[in-house]
Amino acid sequence: MKPNPTLSRRDLIKLSAAGMLSGVSVPWFESLATADVKRPKGKACILLWMDGGPSQQHTFDPKPGGEFKSVSTTVPGIQIVEQLPQLSQCAEDMAILRSMSTEINAHYDAKYFLHTGFRRVTGLEHPAIGSIASSQFGLPGDDMPSFVTIDAGFDKVNGGRLYRSVPAYLGPQHAPLAVHNPYKGLENLKQSESDLDKRLELLARSEAKFGRDFPRPVVSARQAAYERAVRLMRSKRAKAFNLDEEPAKLREEYGDNKFGQSCLMARRLVESGVSFVEVFHRGWDDHEGAAKRISARAPWMDAGMATLIRDLKTRGMLDDTLIVWMGEFGRSPGNGNGHFCRAWSSVWAGGGINNGIVVGKTSDSGNDVAERPISSADHTATLCMALGMDTHKEFIGPGGRPMPLVAKTAEPVKELLT
Repeated sequence: MKPNPTLSRRDLIKLSAAGMLSGVSVPWFESLATADVKRPKGKACILLWMDGGPSQQHTFDPKPGGEFKSVSTTVPGIQIVEQLPQLSQCAEDMAILRSMSTEINAHYDAKYFLHTGFRRVTGLEHPAIGSIASSQFGLPGDDMPSFVTIDAGFDKVNGGRLYRSVPAYLGPQHAPLAVHNPYKGLENLKQSESDLDKRLELLARSEAKFGRDFPRPVVSARQAAYERAVRLMRSKRAKAFNLDEEPAKLREEYGDNKFGQSCLMARRLVESGVSFVEVFHRGWDDHEGAAKRISARAPWMDAGMATLIRDLKTRGMLDDTLIVWMGEFGRSPGNGNGHFCRAWSSVWAGGGINNGIVVGKTSDSGNDVAERPISSADHTATLCMALGMDTHKEFIGPGGRPMPLVAKTAEPVKELLT
């Protein structure tokens, strides 16, 4: 049997540039896998994150007299904007939460709040929902990551600082693997076996000496990162990152754009056993008004998300895969030119929840929640429950402090849960 050597610093740079390492001190892995394994429990989740705050009235909560006309869906009584015709035909597999009310109008703090279920405070960092899912459902010996983020691009720079999911006190093994471009997948993933082995064997001696001379946690973490990267490079399941294996017709249905291809990759990753995939698209901070921007985005968003729902359903995967579409808040009533956390929408699909429904209601003006307000903590707790987590669980945080999985004040949206 060949030794299990480590990679060089040059290889680390290549792998990091490819998105295979999130940083020397923050690897997404710890140990090697030995088998083709799947998630042992829980449902998978694909989070479609529209960074900057999408307008609810220009998507899933149209208002009379608004800039966009509404269209009926396959569920009687539910309407969305006519710019989303494919999604209107998926309504029986969707649940629209129209009464999100989340308190924070500042981009980064709101992103943090919606990703973690907790307000950002000085001196303490909370784990992102994807990292929590990794800690609950990931297999320590898996050769695939439990949590992957995919950059679906942007159509403008606005939207404040991008929140990047962190594992915080859960440990670096639950940090996400980052894919920077779905068209390229994991660059440098494919290596010549013989060439790789030769380089590894040459480098193993110097790296082993370095590890002996400096036996520190950061060095051990780096060594583990190298080893897991090599295992992924050799894993048959790594083909999930290669979209070229998909039929051209299906790729076309998803859309020849980063968002559509990211949705396709998300499906492939879930199919390969990844527990949580976040697809994020930047640029939804529409201060000049939402109508023009969303008119341009709607065709690819509609095709990508609707095809994802249909594809998962056709493969018998939709009941075990929860899709969540959202941003950090909505947009102000009218033309959507301002941040608006008081009354906005998120959309869920699949996941074995009660689909084909609308939860909550906004006022005719869209200024307020008229029925069933849903807080950020409520939303996060519901997501955890829908995925099969024990929301009463506590983690051990800094200084041995017990940290709840969700806020004690959270009230799950029972209308969604079966």
